[in-house]
Amino acid sequence: MIILGTNSIKDTGYDVANSLRFNQNDDCLIKTFGSGGNKKKFTFSLWIKLSGRGTGNINGLLVAGTSGNDEGTIRLSNDIIDWVEYDSGTSAVIGRLTTNQVFRDYSAWSHLVFVWDSANATAGNRMRIYHNGSEITSFSDDTNPSVNYDAQINNNVTHNIGRQSWNNSGDYNGYMSEVVFIDGQALAPTDFGEFDEDSGIWKPIDVSGLTFGNNGFYLDFKNSGALGADVSGESNNFTVNNLTSIDQSTDTCTNNFATWNPVLAMNSTMVIADGNLTGTTASNYASGASNSWFSTVGVSSGKWYAEFKESAGTNNQGQILGVGYDLSKHQQGATASAYNLGGISEGWGYLGAEGTVKNNNSAVLTSLSTWTVGDIVCIALDMDNHKLYFRKNGGSWENSGNPESGSTGTGAISLTTGETYFFACSDASLSNTYTFQANFGSPPFAITSGNTDGNDRGNFEYAPPSGYLSLCTANLSEVLG
Repeated sequence: MIILGTNSIKDTGYDVANSLRFNQNDDCLIKTFGSGGNKKKFTFSLWIKLSGRGTGNINGLLVAGTSGNDEGTIRLSNDIIDWVEYDSGTSAVIGRLTTNQVFRDYSAWSHLVFVWDSANATAGNRMRIYHNGSEITSFSDDTNPSVNYDAQINNNVTHNIGRQSWNNSGDYNGYMSEVVFIDGQALAPTDFGEFDEDSGIWKPIDVSGLTFGNNGFYLDFKNSGALGADVSGESNNFTVNNLTSIDQSTDTCTNNFATWNPVLAMNSTMVIADGNLTGTTASNYASGASNSWFSTVGVSSGKWYAEFKESAGTNNQGQILGVGYDLSKHQQGATASAYNLGGISEGWGYLGAEGTVKNNNSAVLTSLSTWTVGDIVCIALDMDNHKLYFRKNGGSWENSGNPESGSTGTGAISLTTGETYFFACSDASLSNTYTFQANFGSPPFAITSGNTDGNDRGNFEYAPPSGYLSLCTANLSEVLG
């Protein structure tokens, strides 16, 4: 089995239930403290899973202040961490850490800790950044603040999580979980995480017993009706801006779900959003780019279930869902007809307008249900027996299929053995655009019924077949043994 983009496939011993998905649509959490806290000493910790570069190539993490020359900013800028404090009197930079290390993994969770300790006698210890338990020490800009300098972060000014407060830009694009702020203490990363004794992978620990301080907060995103609720006991609740219960996710730093993979070469007019779960295809194609998306996780054993909703389309023509392998073969086409999911031997595509499944541009199943905008296509992928099944909107499986029939493969499509398969979508039309929303167990759209897999994981509109699992690291760990 091949697993891509996972931070851990081991049992963490501590499970994080929820994250919050920021969609670059002015999504943020806002808080103005009534009085300043300890501006000489604080710690900010959070887990992130990036979905892209953010608005203007800036992902605002925690930003405090009301103007660009009078604020404290922790952000990702063009894939690097940029933490800067500006002096409110002189508008000069008085403290800055800009990493040489880049952050471009859009499929894995990682942990960041920012420690401000301006009272520290050692200048190099007044601003510190840790990534997955280890301190970052290589910076393109390493400007130390003067001793006992009062930061804007933790002052009685507006604080934004997920955008730059001073110009309402730099919208964060991705997921956050376990967001913690400690007022008055310079803590170590080991107060928030530990290295797994078996795998050596950095993992979260329970932080509920920490002392948070007057302006401290702990956002666990468990309350879908109050996503900015502070559970630290300090009642420092944040106001929610443009985030809804749909943005609450079970994709977390202890159970990483698959998404669409934005790293693969694709046409410049193709767009992925909503935590890389919603993709809009292009109406034209450029040489050297793909007109398909694939999941971040590929599998070669086990039984897996996913749902895909066509949420928008300009015409009922050319929309395709299915599976594929050898992704390099799907990234080099100049025309839709030659390189859509069902157009080559490495892909099997269910064409919505035709009601056919094609492989290598030949129909392997015909006279199936057609599907279009508003429909949900369910896919059951049996990699133990190399079989593939489709159904529309939770009805009967197409071709009188039975995903639970095992090696018999009743009504199944037989796949090439010895390969690693990815869930995928394509657009075979040169003149139309489509939007596909992927649900690998953490949906980007509202679920009206609610069904889990046999391990009680995932959230699906329709019940997965017995033995089929959502595509997440917790399930992958159990399949691997």
